[in-house]
Amino acid sequence: MTDLTALTISDLRDGFRAGSFSARETAEAFNAAVVSGRPLNAFLVETPDHALAAADKADADRASGDLKPLSGVPLGIKDLFCTAGYATTAASGILDGFVPTYDSTITSKLFGAGAGMLGKLNLDQFAMGSSNETSAFGNVLSPWRRNDGGNAALAPGGSSGGSSAAVAARMAPGATGTDTGGSIRQPAAFTGISGIKPTYGRCSRYGVIAFASSLDQAGPMAQTVRDCAILLETMAGFDPKDSTSLDEAVPAWEKSLSPDLKGKRIGIPKEYRVDGMPAEIEALWQKGIDWARDAGAEIVEVSLPHTRHALPTYYIIAPAEASSNLARYDGVRYGLRDLPEGANLQDMYAATRAHGFGAEVKRRIMIGTYVLSAGFYDAYYTKAQRVRALIARDFEEAWGKCDLLLTPTAPSAAFALGEKSADPLAMYLNDVFTVPSSLAGLPAMSVPGGLDAQGLPLGLQIIGRPLDEQGVLDAGLAIEERAGFTTRANRWW
Repeated sequence: MTDLTALTISDLRDGFRAGSFSARETAEAFNAAVVSGRPLNAFLVETPDHALAAADKADADRASGDLKPLSGVPLGIKDLFCTAGYATTAASGILDGFVPTYDSTITSKLFGAGAGMLGKLNLDQFAMGSSNETSAFGNVLSPWRRNDGGNAALAPGGSSGGSSAAVAARMAPGATGTDTGGSIRQPAAFTGISGIKPTYGRCSRYGVIAFASSLDQAGPMAQTVRDCAILLETMAGFDPKDSTSLDEAVPAWEKSLSPDLKGKRIGIPKEYRVDGMPAEIEALWQKGIDWARDAGAEIVEVSLPHTRHALPTYYIIAPAEASSNLARYDGVRYGLRDLPEGANLQDMYAATRAHGFGAEVKRRIMIGTYVLSAGFYDAYYTKAQRVRALIARDFEEAWGKCDLLLTPTAPSAAFALGEKSADPLAMYLNDVFTVPSSLAGLPAMSVPGGLDAQGLPLGLQIIGRPLDEQGVLDAGLAIEERAGFTTRANRWW
């Protein structure tokens, strides 16, 4: 019998429509995989009832000939997306027990398209982290292990580490993620899957718990480029509830997918060759260049001179916005309330936030509050916004020479849990290749390109012009086909 958990979203969709298996069989198989995968701590909440109800509806719809785009496809939902009737915590103690009364726009779209929900996925607290070690409910474990016989648990990336681990371990065929500075792409690279951050504004932020409002963008994570295109078509679209939502038509990305890059110019930014980058990353990058050339693309060198300022710029702007967004968590209206005996309102605020927020969240709130304070606003925040404009201008000038950019996704393969947690700056450096395109609001995708010497996945990143998700997906497909990456994590859990 076919192992349904090994199938891609497109395989599940097409097999279900052809009558090869029922939607309920698929849901039951993935519900069982979620249970067996509990040692990875990828799911904070399991929702087998939701997956089965959607499956039964899909089976009934197939019998009546009324199929929806995602009928028969169960998904994992990052626990940053509000889901009516199911706990939504942003992996933070301050929202422990919070149950929304409404769905985010994106989950509403996915459920309306026929998808079922397998559960809510773990993440770095309030999406602040690169390793999934800041979750208040315990870190996620990567399904991968090094091939040297060591037993060190590896980071699945962050903040969408639960999403990446669930897809890589075949507990879910696809999942939602959010990307503020690389939180879809870096975990996708660490776990050997694909993930795309669309143009800022493509996907609604309504009902998605905010970290940094001018940077946060939702996107899909899945086994293949085609699966990402399928999910993105449902997730994208204008939403009047989100003031940053783009009023743009949603293209038929899957139907238009092509690995033919003839006539495309792919830029190689020289500033992405950073000191100390492992030789394996450099070698993979060269392979990616060769694959793009083989697909018909012309390779050109470009310069993005302000790239070196991207990380410090990001780590001023993002914490500043976080300090504003997280001010709403005060113990008054929802979530945790810590009310010491005899405490006044200010005491309650302080106690609730002290106990509810984790160390990394507190660190970023403090940084953000500092750079927004009266004496430092112009020196830090205003200057960072000016540099952000220069970074965006670098990309605009590069588009005069090329159509897409190709870079590594991350400066290393997955690292061991605990390896960088004591050094926030070392952790922040994981975003060095992903942050610039986030600051510019550009579509960008990670696809797996191969394994390092320890048998761990490495990813390649494609960055596109605003609204050119098609170009990004096409280039991703070209690389995917040539890389031939079909390796799965060995089951150790």
